[in-house]
Amino acid sequence: MSNLAGAFFRQAHAAPGKAALICEDFSATYEDVAQSVRRLAASLAARGIRHGDHIGVALQNCPEFVLLMIAAADLGVVLVPVSPSLPPDVLRAAFAATGTRHLVATSDVLRSLHRSPDLDAVLLTIDEPDGDDSFPDIASLIAESASDPSPFEWGRYDDPLILSMTSGSTGAPKPIMLTQATKYNRALAAIDSYRITEADVTLAATPLYHSLAERLVFIPLLSGGTSVLMARFSPREWIAAVRSHRVSFTIAVSYQLRQIGRAIQPGNVIDSLRCVVSSSALLEIEAKSSLQARLRCDIHECYGTSELGIASTLDLSSAGPRLNSVGRAAAGVDVKIIDDDGRPVPTGAAGEIVCKSPMAFGGYFGRPDLTESAMWGDYVRTGDLGRLDAAGYLYFLGRKKETIITGGINVYPADIEAALNGYPGIVEAAAFAVPDERLGEVVGLAYVSESAQDFDLRRLRRHCGQRLADFQQPHKFVSLSALPRNAMGKLTRHALPELLLAAGAAGS
Repeated sequence: MSNLAGAFFRQAHAAPGKAALICEDFSATYEDVAQSVRRLAASLAARGIRHGDHIGVALQNCPEFVLLMIAAADLGVVLVPVSPSLPPDVLRAAFAATGTRHLVATSDVLRSLHRSPDLDAVLLTIDEPDGDDSFPDIASLIAESASDPSPFEWGRYDDPLILSMTSGSTGAPKPIMLTQATKYNRALAAIDSYRITEADVTLAATPLYHSLAERLVFIPLLSGGTSVLMARFSPREWIAAVRSHRVSFTIAVSYQLRQIGRAIQPGNVIDSLRCVVSSSALLEIEAKSSLQARLRCDIHECYGTSELGIASTLDLSSAGPRLNSVGRAAAGVDVKIIDDDGRPVPTGAAGEIVCKSPMAFGGYFGRPDLTESAMWGDYVRTGDLGRLDAAGYLYFLGRKKETIITGGINVYPADIEAALNGYPGIVEAAAFAVPDERLGEVVGLAYVSESAQDFDLRRLRRHCGQRLADFQQPHKFVSLSALPRNAMGKLTRHALPELLLAAGAAGS
């Protein structure tokens, strides 16, 4: 294979009239998408964009984003997707750290950035032209391009395709290099693991500036299926999209699935779904059981990172007593647990999760020091804590930096949170470290209850006393209307201590 674009063009040649991409009112066949991609690639090349150039992308989910990803693979250029909601100074830092000069964004974002000395080349938007100071828009470039340009296929299979930002909101970007080979291997692994065929309709409902949605778009376009892209997520719109387009497969972040499970009325079955995969963070056992009852399809849970893709997967229907694990290693992946000194630990012991995978990243762009520190030989260090049982099932215990060390004893947030699974009146909960003069740190617990006014905190304390060891007992409690999360629904645990202080939480 030469590149991802070539793989897509082969599918387009095989089934030109089949629906390829749907996003709200937009619908295009494989032939439509292929023609648009070829014309966009020709226009970008005519404007001076060449193999290896970096293009920043600050867009919400839209069809143009998908066309740009395939055109980038064809030309062999690199996309740097970022959230368009980031402040201009953070965007500039992200683009400076990635050598980005070209930019595709909304007109508002372009106007806030176009005077930056690092962005002095091709600037494109998706907006309709609205005056003399308008930027050229992608739709016009496609319409004005050659009527039937040939595929370029300048890009190579091992070229970088995406620089994924892991900390763009902190002012210290850490760009992950994802090659075309990595993207292809990740899509192929999902196709094989979840038995995806050309008959499947796949839904992407997370932001395209994150790796998961990019993979979900490539999965159907490389397997001959149909890709449905949501411009934005809400549980009602997700349910409506699944029903309207007869969606059969999706990978959704766990926070979305919790909301979806609550939004589906009992007995109101969605009959098109064949397989749903939960990603990004652990689902509580109660939420897993609820989803199985409401969705009535194969449900899997996967564990992975941006650097690795999917590392392990769990089929809920056959998990049995291991329902609180994240499953066994995915095909081609080897998982080990190591201690702080880099030595493998005995079976059942906790330590850092390291993985060897054909889906691993290509390093951190421009940061060989970070790349070296992220590796344990041929294995990627995840920074996550876990344990493996004798049957090879992986149990996720949380981020290594989130371990609570109280009186010299390691306490894992996942163990605290597991003790609250199914507790009456609690919607979700999260444990975190609270500084303590005597013990160094103690356990804090943030929780969301069904009714804050009627919630009995003393009863919760008694429950914790019965289910947890003395060193695991929460010392501080804070009631919240919702746990803080990022755009992917991942818990931002580092924000909880400030919320505790702001709320004047109760102590033990």
